[in-house]
Amino acid sequence: MFETRTYDDPLVLAPEIRQRWAFLETSSAAAVLRSVCPEEWRDITEVLRTFTLNPPSWLRAGGNRGQVAIEIDNMFNARGWRETRVDLLTRGELLSRAGAVTGELPEMRQEGYLVDNFKGRVALDVEWNAKDGNLDRDLSAYRSWHDAGVISAAVLITQDQLSLRGLADEIWAAHLLTLPAAQRTARVPIDLRTSTTTNLEKATLRVRRGVMGTCPLLIVAANRATWNGQPYSVV
Repeated sequence: MFETRTYDDPLVLAPEIRQRWAFLETSSAAAVLRSVCPEEWRDITEVLRTFTLNPPSWLRAGGNRGQVAIEIDNMFNARGWRETRVDLLTRGELLSRAGAVTGELPEMRQEGYLVDNFKGRVALDVEWNAKDGNLDRDLSAYRSWHDAGVISAAVLITQDQLSLRGLADEIWAAHLLTLPAAQRTARVPIDLRTSTTTNLEKATLRVRRGVMGTCPLLIVAANRATWNGQPYSVV
């Protein structure tokens, strides 16, 4: 595994998109996607260009998926991406020196999981408030699929928890000032201080252990700059 920064190249990723998200990349993933999977890369960059973090959707309890993940998945779904399970089948043939088939080994099936979004040769998961163990599953699957030649690259969209924690506190404090004094002790509806959910920091720790092998991986994380600038409101 080698960490790269091809997303900083304005020919690969438009600067206005680069400024709105945090990134981590291995094996020149952004450049690979742009060159090898141009249609899928256009979809990805258009979603990153148009999605904004909206406080009523973001600061809202919603279990493992949450409204933010649903919104992003819907944007990819509208562009032809589909939730897909990827299984790998391995079949071995025994050959003589002359090249004749002399036997076969039993077929082996490696069961995958439902990746959130799959199109062409790109796997893309949105890991927002899921248990951080999902990252181990995702990253090991990406490596296996890439080693088997099934995908050219993988993308993981998540959150920069440290950046968003301070932003959430500011937005919530401003919201409390709009409430009657007796209600100003209410807490932010989601827990941004938990250490067990998926985020950029958790993903970075795993990637820097070298678990990706040579698989190009692009991690994209929402941060303060992804916010749409609007206050929190009850919807």
